Order: sequence, then structure tokens, then C-alpha cells
Amino acid sequence: MALYIDLHVLQSVPFANLNRDDLGTPKTVRYGNADRIRVSSQSWKREIRHEVEERLNEYAKRTRLVPVKVRQALEETGWPEELALFAGEQVARSAGKEGLKTEEGGKTSVLLYLPQSGIGELVALCQEHRQALETAANKIASAKDAKARTKAASEAVLPKDLVNAVLKARTATIDLFGRMLAELPGGKVDGAVQVAHAFTVHGADPQRDFFTAVDDWLPEDETGSGHMQTGEFSTGTFYRYATLNATDLLKNLGQDRDRAKELVTLFIDAYLMSIPQAKKNSTAPHTLPDLAYYAVRDRRPISFAAAFEQPVRPLAGGFSEAARQELLTYASAVQRLTGGNGRLTHGYVSIDDKPLEGLGARHESFDDFTEAPVTTAFEAPEGAR
Repeated sequence: MALYIDLHVLQSVPFANLNRDDLGTPKTVRYGNADRIRVSSQSWKREIRHEVEERLNEYAKRTRLVPVKVRQALEETGWPEELALFAGEQVARSAGKEGLKTEEGGKTSVLLYLPQSGIGELVALCQEHRQALETAANKIASAKDAKARTKAASEAVLPKDLVNAVLKARTATIDLFGRMLAELPGGKVDGAVQVAHAFTVHGADPQRDFFTAVDDWLPEDETGSGHMQTGEFSTGTFYRYATLNATDLLKNLGQDRDRAKELVTLFIDAYLMSIPQAKKNSTAPHTLPDLAYYAVRDRRPISFAAAFEQPVRPLAGGFSEAARQELLTYASAVQRLTGGNGRLTHGYVSIDDKPLEGLGARHESFDDFTEAPVTTAFEAPEGAR
């Protein structure tokens, strides 16, 4: 039976453009016959991932440039340009069963997701097998015809098992968020975290902002601006939801409960404190959640997005308090429908002092809030959950 930690957040964001589409406009979604401002899960998840990596000083990179980075690193150590290029190509050719396809510029045709330290390991592997690489490169150069050169160039020189081991290595964020890597057998990692797209609990539309920039050296007899443009921004109170499968995370970590506790604690903290950084210099939208609610479940996760299918109406001119009341009402309805089955514990932290009976234990700080579900999921005896 799987164990889940559901996280629900209400967060008010002022004038901002946290996540834009291809035209630079805030992303939107139509829900409950009303247009809402939306922030994609990928956008918010990236900020969470980077914060977890920074806290652990353990970085992963998603890139198509592995062969290019290996080539550049080898050139910096004094390798001839042609040999370094061949070595980078060999990293891709020696990966998987039949090698990874490459495109113009030496990029792999698929995104690889590996520890940042993997580049150094691949460079060391090339240096260890430099003689074999030189021999293979010379064989290609001395081939009598194009067919022979193509055949020689298609042969893998580096040890496949060692190259694959580097490319399939994991970090904390890979264990948390997963990795899609069908080209490398055993490289796929099922993510333990699911993150929903955030959306405003009320109807909202992008707002246009016309702005100008002054030319500081404009001659005295000239007037006007040096630059004029229109940007689009938005405001709103967002509902955010994520769920973490603690059972899957333990599986990814080889049942290391201490490591799991550490990662879940960091994830929850990052989920509460992170915010997408788009347009941050011109908007500084660094707010905190108005309300955060967790529920530890052993049956299935439950989103409260449907609480806001009908757009929230403002109370006293704002949406935050009304949104908190709607979430409380919906949580109580879920409790009634399910009879509490599958929910082991729940609790909340709120920016105001009003008790929200029906949301479980009240926590005074984000630290207390974060600790509670982790204790239930990884420390409480199974029979006490």
C-alpha cells in the first residue's frame, strides 16, 4: 500500500508574469467557465528542484550538450581539437545498446538528465582510454573509401557499461522528480513527485503595461524616449497542489529512510518557499503562501482543485480570505464523502489567526508544518499511522 503526502497551497501574487507563453503573455486556462491565470507545473517545479539542489550542493543537468561539454573539457586539458571532437562523439556512440543519435553541432537528439559531476567522470574515462581513441581515429582517417570510414566511425570505442553507468547515475532531484530516458535500458526513473499547474481561484485576465526607457544622452533639443514597449502581467490568488509518493521515493532510494526524510523535508520547504523567477527584476513578486495544508494518505492522493471550479467571490475586496474558506468547505466535504478513510493525519499553517477547524492540527510556523507529515510518513510505527 502506497503512502502519499498531499500539499495544498493558496498564495497571492501581485503584479507579475511568473510564467509566459510564446508571445510573452501570462499563461491562462479556462476553468469553470472563467479564464484564469496559470503557472505551469514545469515552471514551479524547476524552481523547487534548483532550491533542493542548492541546499544539498548536489546538482543535476538536463542537456543535449554532453558530447560538446566532454570535447570542450578535453581541449582545455590540451587534447588536439580533432581527437577531442572524436572523443565527445564516442561518448554518444558508446551509450545505450546502439548509441545515441547526434545532430549538427554534436548535440544528442534526446535530452539527457544526469549528475553535473558526470561530465568530469566521462572526461576521465576518455583520458583513461586515450590510446584506444587515437587508434580508432587514425583507423578512420586511413580508411580507403567512404564505406570503410563509415563502418569504422560507427564502432564504439569506450566501454559501454562504464558510459551507461555515468549517464544513468542519480541525484536527489532525479529520485524525487524522475527521469525519462528510454534510450538507455535501466535509465528511466519513476518520479515520486507530481505537481499540478497552479491557477487563480478567481477569474483573471492578463493586464497590459506600457513602459518607456529614457535615453540619458539625448540632446537637449530632442524629446521622447529611447525605447517604448508593452508588456503583459497579471495578479491573483493561486491554488497550488502537489503530491509525493513516499513509497516510490523509498524504492528509488533503496529503502533508505533517513535519506527519504531529508529529501521530503527539503522538498516541502522548497515547495512552500519557491516562486518562479520570470520578470523578477521588474516585479519582485516574492510573496509567501497565505495557507498551506497537508494530508498524509495511504489510499490515493486527493486534489482540492475542484473547490475552485466555481470562481471565488471576493470578501472585503480581496480573494485570499474567501479562498481559505472555500478550501475549508471543500476539505470538509471530502471528509464527509470519504469518511476519512485513507487519511492518516492532516494539518495546516495560515497567515491569519482564525482557526480553520476541519483542516487538522494548526501549526504556527512553516518548520512545524514541514516536520509533521515527514514524522507520520517515515517515523511513526506502521500501526500508529
